[in-house]
Amino acid sequence: MSTQDASVIEKTSEGFSKGKVLENRDKAKLAVKRIAEQIEVGMLEEDANLIVVNTLKEMGAQQAFHKPYIRFGSNTIKTFGAASEPGVRLGTDDIFFIDVGPVWDGYEGDAGDTFVTGNNPELKRCADDARLICESVAKMWKDNHSNGIELYEHAQKMAKEKGWVLNLDLGGHRLGEFPSSKQYEGPLSEIPFHPSSYLWMVEIQIHHPEQEFGAFYEDMLI
Repeated sequence: MSTQDASVIEKTSEGFSKGKVLENRDKAKLAVKRIAEQIEVGMLEEDANLIVVNTLKEMGAQQAFHKPYIRFGSNTIKTFGAASEPGVRLGTDDIFFIDVGPVWDGYEGDAGDTFVTGNNPELKRCADDARLICESVAKMWKDNHSNGIELYEHAQKMAKEKGWVLNLDLGGHRLGEFPSSKQYEGPLSEIPFHPSSYLWMVEIQIHHPEQEFGAFYEDMLI
């Protein structure tokens, strides 16, 4: 499939529901919030992942379009799909992020956010900056009619200016009716056209250039 072909990449069914997309966006964000509220200092990452799975089941997710993740501490620099180092416990001054991709009623939900324990200012800044970069990308998309390539060039520049390294292996993705990957499996960061509303997730994963911590945030272009 050519990444130049927007009509193919952004194709939806005749009955495509923007309302369902927004509903699932809100539900996924709520899932992240509920999971975060159950995470405690001293907990093993493996046990926290069971909380993620159980919370999504309790919220009625029939399946997921990607494996849900929670990453603690040094594992927050791991790229999507990479196995975490086992036995990592959440510390009193620590950082963790959650990334879920549940499916409800045939539509994909997606949400990710970072949280800190304690008062470490650099950890808090990292978590805040992941969100700020994502919000800045969304504003550029809305104000400048930018394409996917330009959006992630902006994200990379902004991350560097703030003292972080942007993980370009996690470059956003198509979202919508499950499985949206049948329309496009590549990253948002490679599409040369202006992405449409309700169909794309901006993913921002940053990490410290020398220390072993990072942050993640994602949201939909709407």
